[in-house]
Amino acid sequence: MNRLNRRDFLKSSSAATLALASMGLMGMHPIHNEEPLKVALIGTGWYGKSDLFRLMQIANCDVVALCDVDSNLLNEAGSLVAKRSKSGKTPSLYKDYRELLKNHKLDITVIGTPDHWHALQAIAAIQAGSHVYLQKPISVDVIEGEAVVAAARKYNKKVQVGVQRRSTPHLIDAKKEILESGKLGKISHVEICCYFHMRANGNPDEEPVPAFLDYEMWTGPAPLRPYDGLPHVRWWRTFMEYGNGITGDMCVHMLDTVRWLLGLGWPKKITSSGGIFVQKEGKSNISDTQTAIFEYDEMNVVWQHRTWGNPVDPEYPWAFKIFGEHGMLAGSTLKAEYFPYGDGEKKLYDCLYEREEYPEDLKEDRIELNAAPATRRQMLNLIAAIKENKLPVADIEEGHISTASCILANISMELDGRPLVYDPKKMVVVNDPEATAKLRRPYRGPWIHPEPDKV
Repeated sequence: MNRLNRRDFLKSSSAATLALASMGLMGMHPIHNEEPLKVALIGTGWYGKSDLFRLMQIANCDVVALCDVDSNLLNEAGSLVAKRSKSGKTPSLYKDYRELLKNHKLDITVIGTPDHWHALQAIAAIQAGSHVYLQKPISVDVIEGEAVVAAARKYNKKVQVGVQRRSTPHLIDAKKEILESGKLGKISHVEICCYFHMRANGNPDEEPVPAFLDYEMWTGPAPLRPYDGLPHVRWWRTFMEYGNGITGDMCVHMLDTVRWLLGLGWPKKITSSGGIFVQKEGKSNISDTQTAIFEYDEMNVVWQHRTWGNPVDPEYPWAFKIFGEHGMLAGSTLKAEYFPYGDGEKKLYDCLYEREEYPEDLKEDRIELNAAPATRRQMLNLIAAIKENKLPVADIEEGHISTASCILANISMELDGRPLVYDPKKMVVVNDPEATAKLRRPYRGPWIHPEPDKV
């Protein structure tokens, strides 16, 4: 049964507000649910704290526990949460997420750890009876993702994925006014891209592991690399041991956005090529250049990233462009623009900032002010989904399709650009045993790879 439904924690007025939130309307105020939501955060780095703080802004939360393998990050997060909490209390602090989940009955678990931990921790939280806000990508291999979806469905838990473009106000408006009205006509081509110079590529020396970091636990099921400095922020992302490269980090957002905007499911075929073409001097093993084609009926979605050189369009360095017979819709986290073909009026959709409504945003370190309103709406939508027992806007299955499609693009690139057709029912790459074998990454013991039929 759903703990939140049993407890009936929302006032009737709050339920109405949640309904507005689920429709993406602006100008919402915090939800004052009578009984606080029991919340925990696993992974107290930059974005984990950011997600938690957005939840605390829109709901009455009792943040009961935090978990991180870096005691410095953990203690800092504990102090910050105490300052933001009405009670002023520091949450219980844990190094091992399994102990946290064993000791607390939670309504929502926020997971902001590195990618190689997402699937195991999400499944554990679901099995412990918690709903989940899970950062993208939901997994580092395809079968991990299938297992998370299976767990969410088996235990009837809502999992909202941090692909928050689905809750971005200016994109919601553009979807309704341009795409749903049919202004573009027949749509048969989409381009998505990222040209940020975001690939860490240094050559730091190996060094002793500091006492405040449990590097063995940080590594978990991933290969144990020699320690060469704190892996936090960008350094871990530059290694395929822990994630899926720029495609898994940035394409997942834009592919998911396009899928949501156009109502697309699994691609029929995925092809990708690329590699390390320019930035060869460092330890990084993720591609600096990559193109992927996600094929749909009479339409291709084409991804391109380069972590060097100039963007194709300086106005849209991380973005999507949807081409129809009557015009084009371009969009990013900052704006969207409609460009009609021939005569017609262009239209600009500006990003919503909520500086006045949430002035504390201006004091938060490294906050993405353009993304904060979308994340708040994602959290509101998750609470509404829990209350009403419905799927959230960025449900785990949607997050899985977007994540797995990017992983399959990487597998195609690894196999010299071989086209891949994934069968989600059989969980195989059709007629390709070699590619199918790559749907599961080897796990480092004693961690055991999750299987969809054993969660």
